[in-house]
Amino acid sequence: MGNNDYSHFTIVIPTLDEKGTIGALVRRIEAEYAGARVIVVDDGSGDGTKEAVEALAKRYRNVMLIDRHGEGRPRGLTASVVEGIEKCSTKYFVVMDADMQHPLEKVRRLADMLEKGYDAAVAERESVTGWALYRKIISKALILIGQLVLNARGKEACGDIFSGFFGMRRSLFMRVHRDNRQRFVGEGYKVLFDFLKCVDKGTLRIGEVPYVFRVRESGRSKAGYRQGIALLKSFVS
Repeated sequence: MGNNDYSHFTIVIPTLDEKGTIGALVRRIEAEYAGARVIVVDDGSGDGTKEAVEALAKRYRNVMLIDRHGEGRPRGLTASVVEGIEKCSTKYFVVMDADMQHPLEKVRRLADMLEKGYDAAVAERESVTGWALYRKIISKALILIGQLVLNARGKEACGDIFSGFFGMRRSLFMRVHRDNRQRFVGEGYKVLFDFLKCVDKGTLRIGEVPYVFRVRESGRSKAGYRQGIALLKSFVS
């Protein structure tokens, strides 16, 4: 991207108990992506994540915190991401996790694709390090089911339909969400899948960026029984 200017981009980061990594991530974004805005959407952390982001926002003018705790809003990663995108004031956004499993250097590739005219750019997990065999099998099975759901309905797809690391034109996402608001499962965590199932096949130009999905550097995975139920709800909604 010319002049290393990312002022047309907002990086949306949903958080839940990510104090151990959020500071380092935001500082790297500030150093590597000049002009980019950062919206951290915290879903009720109890470990000091919110306070850490508040301190960062005082230091960096492009950093914004959305505190979703205690305001009667539905909890969940998808709800957090959607609210972050709604608050964007830039042409494009990139969604990524705060736990360092998404390599920050790939944001540059996603941004380049969007600037070149792609409607969406998705970071695709070409391999996963540190997962037990059973978890890889479950993940592949769920992805296969999701692909079958999309194909059966004639909807858009990509190489990693469950990726939590992707970018898009904000106007496109907001239009699709506005017309299909009830189909986005707020308590779920597969925002991209909820988006794809609302878009007819062949109507989007989607670019893909391969990467290695890393082991968490700190904290613990939020995946569990409730998230599994939410994914099933996404399949049928």
